[in-house]
Amino acid sequence: MTREILAVALLAGFGLATGSVAAGPAEDLKVYQAYFEQHFPDFTPEDYTRGMYNFSQDKRAQYEAIMEFPPYEMAVEEGQELFATPFANGNSYSNCFENAGIGIAQTYPRFDAERGKVMTLGMAINDCRVQNGEEPLDVVKGPLVYIEAYMSEAARGKAIDITVPDDPRALAAYEEGKRIYFTRRGPRAFACYHCHWEAAGARIRGNELSPARGQAANFPAYRSKWGEMGSIQRRFKGCMEEFGAKPLKPGGEDMANLEYFHRRLSNGIPLNAPNNRF
Repeated sequence: MTREILAVALLAGFGLATGSVAAGPAEDLKVYQAYFEQHFPDFTPEDYTRGMYNFSQDKRAQYEAIMEFPPYEMAVEEGQELFATPFANGNSYSNCFENAGIGIAQTYPRFDAERGKVMTLGMAINDCRVQNGEEPLDVVKGPLVYIEAYMSEAARGKAIDITVPDDPRALAAYEEGKRIYFTRRGPRAFACYHCHWEAAGARIRGNELSPARGQAANFPAYRSKWGEMGSIQRRFKGCMEEFGAKPLKPGGEDMANLEYFHRRLSNGIPLNAPNNRF
C-alpha cells in the first residue's frame, strides 16, 4: 500500500474525511502506530526521539557532537534553582505537584476534571504560581521553560503516558486537538500531517522532516535557530507562521488541545527532553 493510499485511509478512519468521529483515542493510537511502523519498520522507540537525525548521517554526527556539551545544561540548572526557590508565601513548586514534581513530566498534558480543560505542564506551573500569589510567566521561553526543562530532565527515559479519561469533556478536547492537527490552514492550505506524516523523512528547505511520532518527546528544546530554549508551543507557533497561517495563541485552550493530541501520538516513546534541535 502506498503512502498516499495509507494517508487517505488514515483520514477516513479518523472521521476527518466525512466530519464524523469514527474512532476513539485508543483506536486512533493503534492506527497511528501502525502507520509509522509501516513506513519506518526498523525504528526503535529511541529512534523516534532522534527525529530528523535518523535521515542524515552528517546532521546526526553534528547533533552527537553538540550533545557532548548540551547547550541546554545551564537552562536545566537555572530551572532547578527556580523550582527550589520559595515563593513570597513560603511555598514552592514542589507543593503543587505530586511526588514533589519529580518524574511526572511525561504525563503532561493532563485533562483536569475540576477545571474541565486540558492543563499542559506550562499551564500547571503558571497555575501553581497564581495560587501562591505570583504572576504567571511566558509559556514559550524564559524561566517557565527552564522549569519545564528541569522537570523533564527529572523524568528523562520514562515512557510518555498521556491519558484521555472517560469524560466527554476530555474526549472533546482530544478531538479538537486532532481536528486542529489535520486541518489545512493558511494560504498554502497546509496541515501538520502533510509534513510529518505524508512527507516524513523527505527533505524540505535543506532539512529532513521528522515523523510526528516521537517529536513531542524532545521538548522543551534548545534550537540553534532560536539561540535559546523554547517550549513545544513555541515550535507550533513558528511552524504555523512558516506555512502562512495565523498561529494559535500560546497558552490558549486551542494550543493546549493541540499539544494534548500531538503528545499522545508519542505514547510509549521515552521522554528525551530537554534536547537540542537545529
